Amino acid sequence: MTTPPLRALIFDVDGTLADTEHAHRAAFNEAFSEAGLEWHWDEPLYTRLLEVSGGKERIAHYWKEVRGDVKSIDAGALADTVQHIHDHKTAAYERMVHEGAVQLRPGVLRLIESAFRAGMRLAIATTTSPVNIAALLRSAMGPDWSSFFQVIEDASTAPHKKPHPQVYLQTLQRLQLPPFECMAFEDSANGLKAARAARLATVITPNSFTARHDFTGALRVVSSLRGTTIADLQDWHGTSQAKPNP
Repeated sequence: MTTPPLRALIFDVDGTLADTEHAHRAAFNEAFSEAGLEWHWDEPLYTRLLEVSGGKERIAHYWKEVRGDVKSIDAGALADTVQHIHDHKTAAYERMVHEGAVQLRPGVLRLIESAFRAGMRLAIATTTSPVNIAALLRSAMGPDWSSFFQVIEDASTAPHKKPHPQVYLQTLQRLQLPPFECMAFEDSANGLKAARAARLATVITPNSFTARHDFTGALRVVSSLRGTTIADLQDWHGTSQAKPNP
């Protein structure tokens, strides 16, 4: 039986392409201060809150935890407050990226460039906002960063957050490729669940916030993509096709 070729690589952004979560946490805390909230997300708390996908969803979830009065607040007023906090957080994060607070993880840029030169299709499948993606990749890859990626799916196009597979299903549809010709790259349990629900072989590169997640079902768990080649990915892909997809 012939192994199908590996034609596309699909990347998550936060925590996968770059260690962004330290900057995100600092930006959230700045936004809370600006809004007059005596909230501070330290690393243990933020690590737990990362189980909730999406920045606005994370804020609303925490509000319910600490305030407990969501039902007594007008839904529109709460949504407006969350939006205001998130807008400030996004601006703060973008400033931090421009100031050099976030860089791509080891091996990421080299792998993307190698895949692009090899004629592989590249895509982004993330639940973060288009502004965050552009800020990070413009800084890391230059103004033409988007020319590397044939498909970009994000929070604006896929409102159902991971672990829901919507963002991956839409990415596959736009790539016009079956999942067994693609490979996903993630850093978290929610991301892995989303990718696997879309039947994608998934490589995990954990970070300090996700190191203790359950990565059962991952094709590979590696500390980083440093030294990883297209030949390595093709070998891993061949292995994945020999295994039944749960």
